[in-house]
Amino acid sequence: MDIPDSSVLLFLGSVIVISLSGVMMPGPVLAATIAKGCKDKNAGLWIGLGHGVVELPLIALIYFGLGRFFENPWVMVVIGVAGGLMLLYIGWGMVRHRLDESGKEKYLPYHPLIVGIITSVSNPYFFIWWATIGLLLVSVATGFGAWVVLIFALLHWACDIFWDWFVSLLTFKSRGLWKENTQALVFGACGLILIIFGIFFIAMPIVSSL
Repeated sequence: MDIPDSSVLLFLGSVIVISLSGVMMPGPVLAATIAKGCKDKNAGLWIGLGHGVVELPLIALIYFGLGRFFENPWVMVVIGVAGGLMLLYIGWGMVRHRLDESGKEKYLPYHPLIVGIITSVSNPYFFIWWATIGLLLVSVATGFGAWVVLIFALLHWACDIFWDWFVSLLTFKSRGLWKENTQALVFGACGLILIIFGIFFIAMPIVSSL
C-alpha cells in the first residue's frame, strides 16, 4: 500500500482539530454525557457509539450528494421542533426527579447508546454543521478518494468517542469530591441545560424560516 502523501495527512490532521473543536462545544450530548457519567464511567463510550449511529449514515448521504437536503429551512423547522420537544421532555424529567432518591433512573432512564442517538438526532445544529462544515470536509475527502472518505468518517467518529468517554470517566472519577447533594445539583443543571437547548432548537429554525 502506498504511503499517503503530505496533503492527505495534512487534511486528516485538520479533521482531528476541527472534530475536537466541534465535539468540545457545550450542547445536549455533553450535558447528557455528564449526567450519565455520574453513575457509569463508560457512559461516554456508549453515547459516542450512539452518536455514530446517526452520524455515519449522514456522512454516507452527504457523500452520495444528499447533504443539501438539510439546507431546506422547513426540514430544519421539523427537526428543530421535534428534537426540541424531545429535549424538553427529557430535561424536565431530569430536573423534576433530581432529588427523588427512590426513582434514580427517572432522570435519564435510557441506555447511554439510546441517549447518544436521541441527543444527536434532536439537535438541528448537528445537521447544519454537516450541511456546511461537514459537507466541505466530505468534499475534500472525496477528492482524495473513497478510502480517504472512510478514514475521515472513522477518524471523526473516534474523536467523538474519545471526548465523550473522557468526559464520563472524569465525571465518574470525581464523584468522591462531591458533597452530598452535588449529584442532584449536577443532574438538575444538566436537565436545565437540555431544557434551554430544547427551547432554543424549537425557536431558532422557526424564526429563521419567517
